[in-house]
Amino acid sequence: MNLVSTAARDLDDDPPLLSVRNLAKHYGNALGCRAVSFDLWPGEVLGIVGESGSGKTTLLNCLSGQIDADGGEILYRHRDGEVADFRTLPEPQRRALLRGEWGLVHQNPRDGLRLRVSAGANIGERLMAEGARHYGEIRGAAMNWLSRVEIATDRTDDLPIRFSGGMQQRLQIARTLVTGPRLVFMDEPTGGLDVSVQARLLDLIRGLVDELGAACVIVTHDLAVARLLAHRLMVMKGGEVVEAGLTDQVLDDPHHPYTQLLVSSVLQV
Repeated sequence: MNLVSTAARDLDDDPPLLSVRNLAKHYGNALGCRAVSFDLWPGEVLGIVGESGSGKTTLLNCLSGQIDADGGEILYRHRDGEVADFRTLPEPQRRALLRGEWGLVHQNPRDGLRLRVSAGANIGERLMAEGARHYGEIRGAAMNWLSRVEIATDRTDDLPIRFSGGMQQRLQIARTLVTGPRLVFMDEPTGGLDVSVQARLLDLIRGLVDELGAACVIVTHDLAVARLLAHRLMVMKGGEVVEAGLTDQVLDDPHHPYTQLLVSSVLQV
């Protein structure tokens, strides 16, 4: 059963950008995720929520190619309309997708940055991987994106290790989005940041994702983050999807006891 697709959605003639079918990952006797299926359309933001150990991060890692799933399909529709299973693509094609049409924002920005390379070079590297070679244009694009993520352009040549955690996360976002990816994965993008920094970063993410029209999958344990960013929501428990639908419907009228517990625990804080 495709829980997300059967949620209230105005279906149109546009095919989904991503179709996941029966995705599964096991760790010995432990369950990472099982029989996860959903569709994601261009411009949509899908939030995946659940407590630690629910399988949400395992799912994201499988989707983004960080780990290999044990079963299922990850069907992606390319710019030319051709649909291919990411899991069965040759490694060079997988790498090409990950450095261009797809993007990943890690929870810890240090995992997504080269700390001993300047801020501008971090952004420029992704452009060069896509074939850019003109130094002036690359540097200009890097400075433009630094400005868009609210980092002063006079920090272009500074090393990321000299940046605060919030600035490192904004830099990672700039590095990820500079190529205009069609599909972006985000793992707890505001985790570990101060509340005031989180608020600014969430506004920034929402604005940039809307501007680019990118489809996005966001993993978070914070239901407030999910409500702000996600059009649709998928709730995971024990490696399985237990409830899915439009974000406001899931959070305002949860049906599954586990979702009710999550929502009530937030209300009681």
